Amino acid sequence: MAQLATFLRNSFRRRSSAARESNSHELPKGNILSQDGRKPEKNHIPGGQFFEYLVVVSLKRKRPVDDYQPEITYQFPKRENLLKFQKEEEERLLKAIPLFCFPDGNVWAPLTEYTSETFSFVLTNVDGTRKFGYCRRILPSGRGARLPLVYCIISCLGCFGLFSKILEEVEKRHQIAAAVIYPFMQALRETAFPAPGKTVTVKSFIPDSGTEYIELTRPLDSRLEHVDFRTLMQHVTSETILCIFASAVLERRIIFLAEELSILSQCTHAVAALLYPFKWEHTFIPVLPKILIDTVCCPTPFMVGVQTQWKEQVLGMPMEEVLLVDLYEGKLLQKDGDEEHIVPLKLQKEMLSSLNKQKIEAQTPEQVNKTVSDTFMHFFVRTVGHYASYIKRSRNEPARFQEKAFCHDIKSKSIRRFVKKLVKTQMFSIFIQEAEKSPAAQEGYFQQKVIEYHRSLKDHK
Repeated sequence: MAQLATFLRNSFRRRSSAARESNSHELPKGNILSQDGRKPEKNHIPGGQFFEYLVVVSLKRKRPVDDYQPEITYQFPKRENLLKFQKEEEERLLKAIPLFCFPDGNVWAPLTEYTSETFSFVLTNVDGTRKFGYCRRILPSGRGARLPLVYCIISCLGCFGLFSKILEEVEKRHQIAAAVIYPFMQALRETAFPAPGKTVTVKSFIPDSGTEYIELTRPLDSRLEHVDFRTLMQHVTSETILCIFASAVLERRIIFLAEELSILSQCTHAVAALLYPFKWEHTFIPVLPKILIDTVCCPTPFMVGVQTQWKEQVLGMPMEEVLLVDLYEGKLLQKDGDEEHIVPLKLQKEMLSSLNKQKIEAQTPEQVNKTVSDTFMHFFVRTVGHYASYIKRSRNEPARFQEKAFCHDIKSKSIRRFVKKLVKTQMFSIFIQEAEKSPAAQEGYFQQKVIEYHRSLKDHK
C-alpha cells in the first residue's frame, strides 16, 4: 500500500519545465493545434476513442476487523497481449482506481437510502498526459440495507458534462440488468469522439423498450467542457473566489473541504480553469483518498479536495501557508493574510462587478461558464497580454523572452508589482517556453482576445 501511495503522489505532479523542454523541441509540420494554440494530446484529437475502461468497484468485507475495502469486480474491456511495461502500467492504474472511487476510507455500513452522485478524479503521467476517472456512485436496487458501488469510466478525454450523461445511461441500464450495460459501452467504444460543438448518436437496445438513440454533444468551447462554474459560485462569494484565485495564480497550497465528492471535484476543476491561458502545473487531486491525507503537509504547491469528515485531522497536521476553503460553510478557515492584496485593486473591483452581475442574472450553465471564464481571461489580457511582443525571434538563434522589458512596459505600478510575481511561477515559465518554441502558440484563442482588446482601445480613442 505504501508503494501505491508513492506511485499516486508521483502521478499527480505535472512534468517539470525541464522535462517539457526536453520533450518539446519542435512541432511537426501539419501539427494540429487546439483552440488555445497548444498542441493537444494525441487522444484529444476528434475521432479518438471515448474511453479506455469501464470498471465496477464494489466494497468487500475484510475479516477479522470487518472493514470494507474497495475492489474492482468487473472490467470492460479486458486487454490482452500487452507488452511488459504496458501490463505493469495497467496493474498500477487498476490498483489506484478503487481508492478514488471510495476515497472515504474503509468505514462503511450497509445503507437503505443513498443519492447517486457523479464525481471525477485525475491521474497525471510523468510526460504530462492525463487520465480522467469519471465515477457514478449508486446504491443497487434491492430490499434491505446494502452497500453502494461505483461505475468508473477511465478516459484520456476531459469532458465532465458529456461523461456525466454517459454514466446516467449506465445507471439506467444497471437498474434493468448489468448485462444491458456492456453492449451500450461497446457501441460507445466504436463511436468516434466528436469535435467541439458536434453531436454523435449511439444506438442501444434495451429489453422491453426497444432500440434507443442517445445523442452526445460536445460543448462548442472545448476550454470549458470539463468545468461547471455554477457549483463554485453557489458555494462561495465572489470575494472568496478572488482570494482563491490569488493563491492559485501564485502557485500556493490550497485545500477544499466538502462532504459531497461531486462538489469537491467540480470546485477544484473550476478553480484550475480560472487560470487559463495558464495551467496548474503541480499536485492536483480533486478528491483526496484518505491514504494520501498527509499530502496536505507537502512543502510544494498543491490543489486538493478533502472530505469534511477528515477536517479535524487536516487541521491538526503541520501545514505551512495553506489556504483552507470550507465549501460547506462558504468561508476561508485558514489563509496567508495577503490574498486580498495580490490582485491589483482596480482590476479586483472590475472582476467583482462582473461576477456579482452574473450571480443575479438568470443564465444557462454555458452562459455562466463563458461569463466567469471571460472575466478571468480578461484579467490576464490586461496584465500579461503583451507578452508576444517580447518574444524575439531570429533565424540563427532560439527565440528568447525579454522578461525585464516585458515588465518595464507595464505602466501601472500595482499591475507591474503583480506581474513581477507571476513571471516567477512555473506555469508562466512553461507557458512562455511553449510560446518560444512554437509561433503558432501566439495565434491561439488567448492571443485573439488580446488583439480584440487592443482594437477596442483604439476604437475608444
